[in-house]
Amino acid sequence: MRGRGSGRFLDTRPLRGSRAFRELWIGTSVSQLGGHMANVAVLAQVWDLTGSPLGTGAIGLATALPMLFFGLLGGTLADAVDRRTVVRATTTGQLLASAGLCAQALADNRSVPALLALVAVATGCGALGAPARRTLPVRLLPGDQVAAGLALANVSFQAAMLAGPALAGLVIARWGFPAAYAAQAAATAVSVLMVLRLPAMPPGGTAAPGGGHRPRRGGWRFVLRRPTLWGSMATDLSATLLAMPIALFPLVNEVRFGGNPQTLGLFLSAVAVGGIAAGLLSGTVTRRPRSGLVQLSAAAVWGLALTGFGLAGSLWPALGCLAVAGAADTVSVITRSALVQLETPDPYRGRVSSVEHVIGVAGPELGNFRGGLLASATSAPFALVLGGLTAALAVAAVSAANAPLRTYRTPEPSTTPAGCRPLTSPAGKEPRT
Repeated sequence: MRGRGSGRFLDTRPLRGSRAFRELWIGTSVSQLGGHMANVAVLAQVWDLTGSPLGTGAIGLATALPMLFFGLLGGTLADAVDRRTVVRATTTGQLLASAGLCAQALADNRSVPALLALVAVATGCGALGAPARRTLPVRLLPGDQVAAGLALANVSFQAAMLAGPALAGLVIARWGFPAAYAAQAAATAVSVLMVLRLPAMPPGGTAAPGGGHRPRRGGWRFVLRRPTLWGSMATDLSATLLAMPIALFPLVNEVRFGGNPQTLGLFLSAVAVGGIAAGLLSGTVTRRPRSGLVQLSAAAVWGLALTGFGLAGSLWPALGCLAVAGAADTVSVITRSALVQLETPDPYRGRVSSVEHVIGVAGPELGNFRGGLLASATSAPFALVLGGLTAALAVAAVSAANAPLRTYRTPEPSTTPAGCRPLTSPAGKEPRT
């Protein structure tokens, strides 16, 4: 017996047992709501200015490039200085960028490059702080509650994705783009207040024997030496780079559903409905010992569901396929995030988290750019179907090539904080890969 319990519903122990985690969760949840409102505003504003799927695809490029650079830099930063300081500074930077987006909308900006530059600044600030932010739950919670904490974070993300786009559609229709960006700025201000209350979070966790110096090896080398880590990240990259559909939503909406802004919001909300449903039943996921196999299966379902969305000719089947995709994405994200954090010793955790962040966030944005390019040369349904099928095949290839990920079993439950996991063996050597 592994003592995992039989509960199927959302595990709320992290919210009840840790004040710091609870406040972090509240601030992040509110910020994400504002962020999703701003995402719809940017998507709609660029579409209004360009009327081109290539234009909306460029949003992905404007976010992916800062993700790649600042995400990796943020990992090094998170392993070198107090992670609380990093999160505070970068969240403040996001607040200033949000104010800039609001200002450009109030000034009736007609320049797409200027808009995308502000998006890039906001993304860069978020990317710089994301690796440090990702390490916080594993430092604030006991080891056996890490997956539950990540599930709670994912539920709040999906709830924001459900409410944010729909709310953005209503706000934009009534008050215009400035109001949506102002809501984002207010939500980010709440997040700033919450992270100010975090405890000190120096990097390193439990010092390594023989001096406790920070390991020199970078996150990429560490990931590539561990099949479970590179396999998990390759699975996510296969799904998002090849099948991300968001940039195609405005074109699909216009071609099939008359271009109604509220329908565009429903596409994003449908993904969130599936994600929330999966999150509320996440006890079945967080207690599964074979989390690698769960992630592989969920990623394949994501690709097949998006294939169905590309083939759907009416609204309700299309929304149903998106809901299935959202549920699969939630399961994949929860299992990947827990595996990465639990498989990585704390002195490496910032840099490995930066690799995960780059793949997990820049991958979808590059996937959006790929989808926009392909749709501009062919059609949105063709791009969706080809992307979904290719993603499912790529995930199958990762599964076939990576037996350690297929057979991976999560550690036994423990009350020891996962952030205190030692880096080295008693002999002072790195863990075996």
